[in-house]
Amino acid sequence: MNNDRIPKLVFKTKLGRLYCGDSAVFMKSGRIRPKSIDLLMTSPPFSLIKKKEYGNVDADNYIPWFEHFVKGFIRVLKPRGSLVIDIGGSWKKGLPVRSVYHFELLLMLIKKYGFHLAQEFYWWNPSKLPSPAEWVNIRRVRVKDAVNCIWWLSLSPYPKASNRRVLQAYSESMNHLLEHGYKAKKRPSGHKISTKFQKDNIGAIPPNLLALANTESNSAYQRYCRDKGIKEHPARFPAGIPSFFISMLTDPGDSVFDPFAGSAVTGQACENLKRRWICCEINKEYVNGATGRFLSDRKKKSYDNNNTKKPVSYKIYPPNFSLIDESRIPLVSDGGKKRPKSLTQKKRNKKNAKLS
Repeated sequence: MNNDRIPKLVFKTKLGRLYCGDSAVFMKSGRIRPKSIDLLMTSPPFSLIKKKEYGNVDADNYIPWFEHFVKGFIRVLKPRGSLVIDIGGSWKKGLPVRSVYHFELLLMLIKKYGFHLAQEFYWWNPSKLPSPAEWVNIRRVRVKDAVNCIWWLSLSPYPKASNRRVLQAYSESMNHLLEHGYKAKKRPSGHKISTKFQKDNIGAIPPNLLALANTESNSAYQRYCRDKGIKEHPARFPAGIPSFFISMLTDPGDSVFDPFAGSAVTGQACENLKRRWICCEINKEYVNGATGRFLSDRKKKSYDNNNTKKPVSYKIYPPNFSLIDESRIPLVSDGGKKRPKSLTQKKRNKKNAKLS
């Protein structure tokens, strides 16, 4: 193998290493020992209609592109380790219908390479702006796309895991039940609620819907990038995503690898949770910015705003049908095939104004 192609070590801590280069080459190079990784935690470039700076791949070419990395995943992953992929959906160009590339990716990993789907998760971003704007805001025939799929896969049907590591705070109603007691009985659904239901287990077992707002706007990482004149990675997931899976699927001292590291959020989460980590990112500028996540305590203070927020409990509100008068809001009969006349006319007027 040409040594010039092997990713170069850019930065390291006591727990981790950050490399710049192609992670497929990195996994073949022998820099990671076979069967040594407990968790592959990553968010690869999505297949989006609009091209991004970080190099996203067309839906038609996505599966062959991703397969370039899969044999490396199998090589480095422990038999009872996990592969967790955060992946957003996409739309077909010019149409209000969805691409299924991320489902094709899932089926490829299962049917062709023998992975098991341990569980599917969904990351709901409550702060997500309405998108795609054309179909949501303008033609009003779709609701905003605010959920990513997260595939939890494993080579064994029994990957090591514990949901006790990721318990969430009890709801107000559950706290009331624990305080005042509950009459054991059989529900109309057939479920029997025993007295064990009143046991305080510190927290509740979380659902496979992760509600985490992605509202980072003034973090130490961002201020470091701005101070150094480095371009920030435009598609960072919140640290709560990798932290959840690192806690549930690994022990302190275990090894985590992110092959599409971006700004190395996974590495930072591992540092906080005392896991060993390896991050590999092909874009040199993103790697340079990522080093700002691992400054010494003295240097970090100059960039950190110490704005530690308490976890927020988000609510999903049901549709309020009383807000609307259906007789005054007809359905879009052509399904959004044509733009609303008023908007089309405004566009023409703007164009004519420019020409004059």
